[in-house]
Amino acid sequence: MKLDTSHMRYLTSDDFKVLQAVEQGTRNHELVPTTLIHNISGMKSPTGTNRCIGDLAKLKLISRLRNAKYDGFRLTFSGYDYLALKTMLNRETLYSVGTIIGVGKESDIYSVSDPAGVQKVIKIARLGRTSFRTVKNNRDYLQHRNTSNWMYLSKLAAQKEYEFMCTLYENGFIVPQPFDYSRHCVMMEWIKGSCMKHLKKHNNYKQLYSNLMNFIVKLANHGLIHCDFNEFNIIIRDEEEMRKHKYEYDFVVIDFPQCVSIEHVDAKDYFDRDVKGIRDFFSKKFRYSPEHDPTMLDTEGFGEGYRYAYPNFSRDVKREKSLDVEVKASGYAKKLTGNREDKDLERALLGMRENNGDEENFEDGESGEDEDDEDDEEDDDDDDDEEEEEYEEEYEEEEEVDEHNDKEENEKIIEALSSGVGDLKMDKLGNYILE
Repeated sequence: MKLDTSHMRYLTSDDFKVLQAVEQGTRNHELVPTTLIHNISGMKSPTGTNRCIGDLAKLKLISRLRNAKYDGFRLTFSGYDYLALKTMLNRETLYSVGTIIGVGKESDIYSVSDPAGVQKVIKIARLGRTSFRTVKNNRDYLQHRNTSNWMYLSKLAAQKEYEFMCTLYENGFIVPQPFDYSRHCVMMEWIKGSCMKHLKKHNNYKQLYSNLMNFIVKLANHGLIHCDFNEFNIIIRDEEEMRKHKYEYDFVVIDFPQCVSIEHVDAKDYFDRDVKGIRDFFSKKFRYSPEHDPTMLDTEGFGEGYRYAYPNFSRDVKREKSLDVEVKASGYAKKLTGNREDKDLERALLGMRENNGDEENFEDGESGEDEDDEDDEEDDDDDDDEEEEEYEEEYEEEEEVDEHNDKEENEKIIEALSSGVGDLKMDKLGNYILE
């Protein structure tokens, strides 16, 4: 799904009021009735509301559902993008949006700048894109909650990643500095470097190997496991940047929404998979496959010159802090607090964890260079079009479920809101409850 912001400058404040009204109505409507859009937006005239609806529909920021039983609209993914970017513009954390620099399994990465002209990065969560291909047989959790959709889950994933990054950055981990987030978008520091996937040579790859293994252990000692720790989610800084800023380490770790607690039932498996991902990369790229050496006494690192070649969950993980509790990482809740986790998001993220490492779903990471040639970009465009069509078709199939019941409920809610009732009960998701 491509991000086209060329029309944003021409949208009026009324247009955004109506667009936001559609978003709010989506909380408890798969298709938001036109009357409800007008009531929520606060527009003075229905004519003005209809004009805004027409303009937004032309730009494909909202759309009608084919064969719908009543007149209404739903928010599109482009409309959701516009709302997130508009919020950042209003906060003065964002000034302009540049080109796309990376495409992941469940996100798009764009170059942006703030009002001071500082280059930064925005990560836009697209949680449903590959989930339709990889988890379409396990989507029961969406069938019984019509208010849940991929936009909602993408928003939760972005919020969770922002919380992870803020906590990790404040605790001295080598991650991009987070600046802002809105809905499904996270703004973070621009890292001048390239994805470790493209690394061809390194002045001290043995030390890099040890540092990466130490990162995995340090993260686990603070209560978290990355779950996707591989060459695609590690940025190697440019040598010039290293000399200029005198960084202690030449790598930065990205992509955190799927992190789990070390109390998770599958924590050891995820930890071992992260370790294996690094071992496999160095074995393939540098023919470097160290083995344990009992003659060595140094256990402060891993690889040649150290006692252990790679970390072991039982031996090396010793809890020092409880960041997993602080950020409410998956797996912490039941064991440590007894609180209930968000099952919808957890099942969606589980699909991401189970399918991590698929190279075909990756392009460049959050780096300062876009290394794709024109042919690759054309192929990506074709793939995006196919994914978007599949995405829309699957989404429309969901919206056609129980339309008759939805129509009756919509009419009751519209009648209640129009009559000025102000004490309608709402559930924890913001959905109206009619008794």
